[in-house]
This record gives sequence, structure tokens and C-alpha cells, in this order.
Amino acid sequence: MDLLLSLVPPDISPTFAATLVMLSFLTSGMTAAVGIGGGVVLLAVMATSVPMAVLVPVHGVIQFGSNAGRAIVHARHIDRSILFYMAAGGVLGAWIGGQLAVQLPDSLLKATLGVFVLWSVWGRKPTYAKLPRPALMVAGFVTTLLTMFIGATGPFIGAIIAPIMPNRHIFVGTFAACMTFQHLIKVLVFGLLGFAFGPWVWLMLAMIATGFLGTLTGTMLLGRMPEATFRKAFGVVMTVLAADLVLQGVGIDLL
Repeated sequence: MDLLLSLVPPDISPTFAATLVMLSFLTSGMTAAVGIGGGVVLLAVMATSVPMAVLVPVHGVIQFGSNAGRAIVHARHIDRSILFYMAAGGVLGAWIGGQLAVQLPDSLLKATLGVFVLWSVWGRKPTYAKLPRPALMVAGFVTTLLTMFIGATGPFIGAIIAPIMPNRHIFVGTFAACMTFQHLIKVLVFGLLGFAFGPWVWLMLAMIATGFLGTLTGTMLLGRMPEATFRKAFGVVMTVLAADLVLQGVGIDLL
């Protein structure tokens, strides 16, 4: 028992750590089933107890592992030209965003994340005409800059690349590849800026492992719930979590 407790990061309880390991399985299954959304759910739950200075880099490692698994499964469907332009812009966005994120107060980051989660659930997603490939470099820069603050920019990237995808298989593969690179460069930048990943290694590995299992079995698990019921429950839970983050940002604890 003492050995297991020693593997839990000092900032969270063993119960919450176990909850996150299970949640990684469920949220990866959700993304495997519908293509998007699991990263935002995991981020919102982690933010209720994980310090903001830790949240974005640790969530980035876990999401890198989760998206890398999907990218490997769908490797033959990846549009590499889109990935190249998104990645090229993302390198600069990650570096600039990382420099700014480490200087912002915890309360502001929580409030910003809460507003983003509310938008991702209830907001009207932007639509884009077919963008020329070089314009995707700007998109890569902007979304990677944002991910250094809010952690999960899947709804933005999905809205940008979906209109130029010829079919669902290419969308899922290309989306997973773009998110894999974005999380990778984010983690590398935070590492260069001095973030200590050591205390979180075992939890991250456990969450990556359960996330991969969730990717393999998610469609079966989530397919049993009617789509309308799922979306309603998802919206309610995410709204409560987002409201808690916004209130924490102004000094009020809801949960």
C-alpha cells in the first residue's frame, strides 16, 4: 500500500488519482466513438483538483499518448500535407504561448478555461470554407498558442479541418495526427521552460495505458446510450464543471 501511495503525485489524493485513471479510459472511448470531445472532458475534471501550473503540461502528456494511439491506428488515412502546415505554425505558437502561460495568475487561467469549456459545449462552432494549405500554418500557430493556456483545442482544430476532409476516416486520422503533434510540442516547450514531470510520471503512464484501452473499446461502451441522452447528460455535467472553474477564478468554490 505504501508503495502505491508513493506513486501518487503530492498535489492530489489517491482517490482522485484512481478516478483520473478510470476517466482516461472513458474519455478516450468517447473520442474513439465520436471523433472529438474526450480531451475537453478530461481537462475539465482534472482542473477541479489539479493546480493550473501543472494541469496543462500533464494533460498534454496524457492526450499525446491518447491521440498517438488513434493516429497509429488510422495512419494510412492521414493527410500529411495538412499535418505539415499545422505543425509548422504550431512550433512558434507553442513557444510564444509557453512564455506567456507561465506568467499568468492561476485564477485567470481557471476562469479562461471555464469559459472555453462552456463554449465547447454550448457555443456555435465556426465554419470555414476550404482553406488553401498554406493558410493552415496560421491556424496551427493560433490553436497551438491557445493550447498553452486552455489545454484542449480539439473543437477549434476540428472546425478548421473538417470542411476540407473528403471522408470520415481521413478526418479522424488527420485530426488525431494534428492533436498528437500539438500536444507533443506543448510538452517539449513546458519541459524546456523547466516544468518537472517527474512526480506525475506513474499517473501519466497509467492514464495513457487506460486511454489506449478506452480507444479500443469505447465504441462498444458508448454505443449503448441513446445519442440524445448522452448529449444532454454531457452538456449538464460539463456546464457544472465549467461554472466551478469560472467561480474558482473569482475566488468561489462550487464543488
